[in-house]
Amino acid sequence: MRGITASMNVLSVPVKPKDKFLLEKDWLPAEERNCTTPHLFSYPAQSNFSGTKYPLSWIRDIKSGKLCPVKIPGKWFVLLDAASYVSSSPLDLGVHQADFIPISFYKIFGFPTGLGALLVNNQIAPLLRKTYFGGGTAAAYLAGEDFYFPKKSIAERFEDGTVSFLDIIALKHGFDVLEKLTGGMEKIKQHTFALARYTYTVLSTLKYANGAPVVRLYNDTDFSNPDVQGPIINFNVLDESGEVIGFSQVEKMASLYNIHVRTGCFCNTGACQMHLGISDEDIQKNLQAGHVCGDDIDLIDGRPTGSVRISFGYMSSFEDAQTFLKFIIATRFSKSDTEIPFQSSATQLTTEPAPDDHSYFNSINKLSPRMHIADREHRNSPSETEMTVGWPSPESESESVRAALSEVAVPKITRGGKPITVINIYLYPIKSCSAFEVTEWPVGNQGLMYDRNWMVVNQNGVCITQKQEPKLCLINPSINLKQKIMVIQAEGMDPISVSLEENTGKEAVIYESKVCSHRVKTYDCGERTAGWFSTFLGRPCRLIRQSPDRKNDTQHKNTKGLTCATSISLSLVNEAQYLLINAASILQLREHVAPRLKEPLEIEELIRRFRANIVISAPESFEEEEWAEISIGSLRFQVVGPCTRCQVICIDQQSGERNKEFLQSLSAARGKKTNFGIYLMNQPLCSSFPDILSVGSEVLPMLKENTEIQHPTFNEEKCSG
Repeated sequence: MRGITASMNVLSVPVKPKDKFLLEKDWLPAEERNCTTPHLFSYPAQSNFSGTKYPLSWIRDIKSGKLCPVKIPGKWFVLLDAASYVSSSPLDLGVHQADFIPISFYKIFGFPTGLGALLVNNQIAPLLRKTYFGGGTAAAYLAGEDFYFPKKSIAERFEDGTVSFLDIIALKHGFDVLEKLTGGMEKIKQHTFALARYTYTVLSTLKYANGAPVVRLYNDTDFSNPDVQGPIINFNVLDESGEVIGFSQVEKMASLYNIHVRTGCFCNTGACQMHLGISDEDIQKNLQAGHVCGDDIDLIDGRPTGSVRISFGYMSSFEDAQTFLKFIIATRFSKSDTEIPFQSSATQLTTEPAPDDHSYFNSINKLSPRMHIADREHRNSPSETEMTVGWPSPESESESVRAALSEVAVPKITRGGKPITVINIYLYPIKSCSAFEVTEWPVGNQGLMYDRNWMVVNQNGVCITQKQEPKLCLINPSINLKQKIMVIQAEGMDPISVSLEENTGKEAVIYESKVCSHRVKTYDCGERTAGWFSTFLGRPCRLIRQSPDRKNDTQHKNTKGLTCATSISLSLVNEAQYLLINAASILQLREHVAPRLKEPLEIEELIRRFRANIVISAPESFEEEEWAEISIGSLRFQVVGPCTRCQVICIDQQSGERNKEFLQSLSAARGKKTNFGIYLMNQPLCSSFPDILSVGSEVLPMLKENTEIQHPTFNEEKCSG
């Protein structure tokens, strides 16, 4: 509204909730009390950030002149934003006669989505002016002259185009069902407030053994009165030292428990700044640091950029509240240590005295002692089933490039004289399907050749991943370069093959699909493959391939002295061309996760859960996070950043079964993040020879600036937070 009115020379004045409104009798001269200059006071009936309910009496007091936000004479109108309020509270317009009231039907019913209304007081309607008109709003107009006469009805005048009449029909049924199920909005108000008050009370009593709170609550009330507090709880989770755990990590952990939370600033920058202590300068600095609304950058310099919000609705139950509280307890007080990464100190749950109905969490199991699992050596040779591809041996040109890289890179880090080497190479021809392990493989413009060139989509062309369909990991694609085919196998299914030749003919059916938020051009692989995947997954789906004419849509600047300007493009990956993990980091994580599991955990199974392209044998766990660039043979890679993990690592890649312990263990092991592995982008060299990535190749890292190489002894462990 400020953006629109600024162009009309209208003054906008922000008012803080705790500001004292002026009383008319204190400042307004008698000759100015009849001034009719229109002013608009806008405020929410309920904060969508904290659930605070602001006085509805302000409507009457502002309009009557009893209260006045600024020292400017005139006639005041009131816009009451009731979208959050009416989702769980009754609003009597006969008593609280605001002039304009926007509401959201989605927040009331959940369906239909995207449908709301602006309620306008009929007495104010003549004051509204339109700056344009669309179909259905005119009583008459001329095409050749500037003549337009609007319809008399305020609704018809402002509802441009065809309204969503099918959804509007559903509203009557929504109100009827709501009344039938609940008995009315007043009962919804009492029910949802009781759930919020109970949850708030328990959350506020949760303490670590050292007395530190588990959460930091952002509230303006003590949740004692439903007339001033709605069913919304806003908070950040803390560790035992009082540091904030980023909201994106909390959101990922909540998803493992089938809990949906909102995170960030909730399109409410004012409340976010006020409660989190974020200044205007901080907002601008955060933007310069790369943080924008809606992303998952939750901490900058250790300070939160947003928070976590839970809301209760008429369908929420006491069991839902308990499920949420048990989630907080389970993730902050798990069966192994959650305070210091990879250390064995135990943390126990303590609570302050609370009502008897809070006693359910006192039965949480005590922490079990940590088990120690000895490291075992990784195999350096591939299994017999792996495919080996022969390539021409590099000649003098390639050798000179390797020598040049060796001079530029930081000297290799060794332990006991052993260099860092590549021990596994995996590609994933079909996105979210099983890995295909090789000993050497060609590198193309988009990474490993044929890596994530195909993906499975539903009937609407939306990508299906293991998050929605864990059975995808049971589909095993393999590439035969000599025969130029991809063979797809799965238990109980006859193998099927797909040609590696790109279909550029006129018969190709072109699709526009989405990978994360990026649009990609693809083409369909035909009815035969669609039938195969639909049969195995038990749902209609199709196999599609990235279109060969896709433009390079990810540009990276040439850095670190490379003389070849390159345009780097992506296949159907989410973030970057390659994902690298360190075997030493895997061993550390296994030691942390093992006590949580009933059966022994094989290293190879754990490696496959992280779905990396390159597995290396560096001496120190998580040292890869300190690298800026690496070279492998004649290939040079730029480190883009860490890989933030999601619930896919909870899926056993051999059985398709889920186990949420993995993400919880990673979260506990890494402190405040779920990072594991690093993303790489390839910067191809100026060479006429093909680039090959091979198992056994040395890895030469270049550290980030101001980072020293640490040479730990054999019994040292690195604790990464």
